[in-house]
Amino acid sequence: MLWRGSRQSDNVEDRRGVSPGGLAVGGGLGGIVLLVIALLLGVDPRQILNQAPSDDPRSATESRRPTNASEEELKQFVSVVLADTEDVWTEVFQRSGKRYVEPKLVLFTDQVRSGCGLAGAAVGPFYCPGDQKVYIDLSFYQELKNRFRAPGDFAQSYVIAHEIGHHVQNLLGVMARAKSGPGMGKETGNQLSVRLELQADFLAGVWAHYAQAKGIVEPGDIDEALRAASAIGDDRLQRESQGFVVPDSFTHGTSEQRSRWFRKGFETGDLRQGDTFSAPSL
Repeated sequence: MLWRGSRQSDNVEDRRGVSPGGLAVGGGLGGIVLLVIALLLGVDPRQILNQAPSDDPRSATESRRPTNASEEELKQFVSVVLADTEDVWTEVFQRSGKRYVEPKLVLFTDQVRSGCGLAGAAVGPFYCPGDQKVYIDLSFYQELKNRFRAPGDFAQSYVIAHEIGHHVQNLLGVMARAKSGPGMGKETGNQLSVRLELQADFLAGVWAHYAQAKGIVEPGDIDEALRAASAIGDDRLQRESQGFVVPDSFTHGTSEQRSRWFRKGFETGDLRQGDTFSAPSL
């Protein structure tokens, strides 16, 4: 991927080496429990609230840890890819008479507090619709190379483009419509999740379509992205971790499905072709 010298996004929030602090006190159960304990002990509840960290990640108690200097080039790369997704989706949305709201991308180390709660690096990169931010621990890219055997800068780009695809879904209202409702069984919820994830793969492919039109895609780049999509299919991950596959528990789609929907987005560049929720077959 020809990325050096390209524009870097201003929407990267670097929290590497920052600890998110302790438990948050807000409107949740944890806050209620602490307030009840304070009342039983005869303590002014306001003292608990004033001393405890809040749910806002900006106001969390933070302790600095050293960052990895070798990641600086990777940070620049991520910033360039994010900037390109901004350019592509701004243009695509404008064609439909809509406005693209640029998301933030948060870099973190080990653990991070997001608008969706506290998360560790083990969950992998994720998008939080609550604060419209993408979160990624850059160590995931080493795991992508070593564990999943999917190296390459375009494989890394695919990861970002997929999470930005979730942001696009959020802006278009797809996420809200796909939420599991009351009484919905786990199996149905899993099926909706698969369709949501495969559409995000499709949207990552749409971004790649426009990236190629700009001339920044090199020979072999698309194959890197396809290998990455295939490497994190539910069937492959389950087979590697437990030796057998349970299709009803899939939440992201099979390796073949993920690769195929990414390729479809890449080949068509047409949002109308990516309605995974109406597709009779995935």
